[in-house]
Amino acid sequence: MAHPDRFYLAAVMGWPVMHSRSPMLHNHWFAEHGLAGAYVPLAIEPGALGPALRGLHALKFSGCNLTIPHKQEALTIVDETDETARRIGAISCVVVRPNGSLFGSNNDAYGFIENVLEFAPDFRADAGPVAVIGGGGGARAVVWALAQRGAKEIRLVNRTFARAQRIEAEFGAPVRAVPWEQRAEALDGVVMLANATSQGMVGLPALELPLDRLPASALVTDIIYTPLETPLLAAARARGNRTLNGLGMLLHQGRPAWKAWFGVEPKVTPELRRKIEATIAP
Repeated sequence: MAHPDRFYLAAVMGWPVMHSRSPMLHNHWFAEHGLAGAYVPLAIEPGALGPALRGLHALKFSGCNLTIPHKQEALTIVDETDETARRIGAISCVVVRPNGSLFGSNNDAYGFIENVLEFAPDFRADAGPVAVIGGGGGARAVVWALAQRGAKEIRLVNRTFARAQRIEAEFGAPVRAVPWEQRAEALDGVVMLANATSQGMVGLPALELPLDRLPASALVTDIIYTPLETPLLAAARARGNRTLNGLGMLLHQGRPAWKAWFGVEPKVTPELRRKIEATIAP
């Protein structure tokens, strides 16, 4: 439980990390809840994550978030993880316990689903097939989230087919790996298309995915939020699909982190969303 006489600290570790909107998000919540504290970006080079995480206790940090490229390596460093982190194979949140031990969890799947349900409360993962593009940590979180919500068929498409096959083998049904060459056919009859790659992010090429076979009723989501509308979302919106960017995933994954660090469960409000959106190019 948060104490009024303590200055609270948390951070996001990544390389690079200065582009992250997480400090704006968490510092907004510090102000909103009247807690003295700060959330800071820590640029941690690859290979230096272990000492950085172990140093948090001495510096009185309550915990940290992890972003690229540290989410998977953290599994080999922390003292304990929850089932979600183990199944996804990545850690997005670390809690520093009073004795200095580190507990790792993954809130990305939670953030993904909460973002979807905020904007499409009628969405049901079990209403039909879903297509997920990607084979990295983001894709694993999205697949896990959809499976937990009852999806009966998840068509997982990745340029490297073997990576999709590994996720299929680990997760089992309902995941079905689909070769990249069949990505257009994988959209037949889906209720959701989710891009869980970095394609379409600022500075990167757009995702190469024809949408001709995508049902007009399908929800199209992207875990990217820079830009707010990726080429994929723009193309889907132009043909009449509902679209949703990844900003809400970032916002919502912070809620369980705060609960774990400070004993406070913050809210994602329209004001908060507008505040962060204003800092991102459309």
